[in-house]
Amino acid sequence: MTEATDLAERAGDRDPRVGLRAVAALRRLLEQLEAVQVRNARNHGWSWQEIANELGVSRQAVHKKYGRH
Repeated sequence: MTEATDLAERAGDRDPRVGLRAVAALRRLLEQLEAVQVRNARNHGWSWQEIANELGVSRQAVHKKYGRH
């Protein structure tokens, strides 16, 4: 079982402590994955606007978050 699958399963746990910890871990994993894909897109010549469109956010938001990396 992959880490993400395991975390998703634990996020539905009846114990709120287990579920909330899994949600927090999923949030961290998602942030890491997003950063990797933004870097990947930039390396492939994508504009900030193209990336923003795919993420469903404004160009300014994505550039502010990743533009200095």
